[in-house]
Amino acid sequence: MTIGTEKLTLHLPWVHSLKEKRMVVKSLCAKVKNKFNVSIAEVEEQDIHQIAVLGFACVAGDRSQADSILDHVLNFIEENTEGELVRTEREIQ
Repeated sequence: MTIGTEKLTLHLPWVHSLKEKRMVVKSLCAKVKNKFNVSIAEVEEQDIHQIAVLGFACVAGDRSQADSILDHVLNFIEENTEGELVRTEREIQ
């Protein structure tokens, strides 16, 4: 069993309140959960309205499968948000 985790930082320049950020993050997390069946949540910087730090994790049979799942989730997030991807950190165990 292999566990893959990734933390990504998005810059959301059009967001002007925490309420607006919360709507964007909740919608994106729900879409990812429904499509890929991974765990995802906002993990840092909850009080900064233009930065969203999302963490997601998956369990797979081997390293290449976990890497593939994380790649697909990352591509989906990039395609479904207008935010700029600032940084990613990936770990596969």
